[in-house]
Amino acid sequence: MIYSHEVQQMCVVKKGANHQSAPIPEEGKWVRAKEIKDISGFTHGVGRCAPQQGACKLTLNVKDGIIQEALIETIGCSGMTHSAAMASEILPGKTILEALNTDLVCDAINTAMREIFLQIVYGRTQSAFSEGGLTVGASMEDLGKGLRSQIGTMLGTAAKGTRYLEMAEGYCTRMALDADNQVIGYEFVHLGKFMDMVKKGIDANEALAKAKGSYGRFAEGVKYIDPRQE
Repeated sequence: MIYSHEVQQMCVVKKGANHQSAPIPEEGKWVRAKEIKDISGFTHGVGRCAPQQGACKLTLNVKDGIIQEALIETIGCSGMTHSAAMASEILPGKTILEALNTDLVCDAINTAMREIFLQIVYGRTQSAFSEGGLTVGASMEDLGKGLRSQIGTMLGTAAKGTRYLEMAEGYCTRMALDADNQVIGYEFVHLGKFMDMVKKGIDANEALAKAKGSYGRFAEGVKYIDPRQE
């Protein structure tokens, strides 16, 4: 270590106060974090790319400073899905500091990593007060049956009004309108359940019928429209 001439000429003043870092909540414990291995937690971060063409939701499960589980969900950009595939290989096994300084291929994923890093090291995790934290695999439970991201895709125009394309329940097949042409419900196909049945050998048409559901006053519709065609 090199000291400037001015520092070398200074006299020594002894340090009196020695305040410790503030403890942060981690998996049901209060921890004074000094090293990366002191950090544990399960939480989420959201990022966007510079042109704002797409966004990423990143979920990490960190145990003793090491990422044990990573869920990467992206929307809005086709290239992002391939970046997410690479990030899912890159992240597990790295320390959170390594991950912060690793190119995760996509700006949105890199930004999400920055945001989630801040939450984790400041003790703002979802599992902060959960004794023992969350098990590895908790992010899969967030996805629910069928292991699909919760996506909402809606389109609206001044000329023709709203179109429901995808809801949390699944792919929207029909919208129900009342006598005033206002939306009162919708029909959907749960794609995860549909694909599970097809993989088990159930006829596609039968599987499609079983995977359908509706929301709102769908049965009371005066008119039904296909949101993608009408």
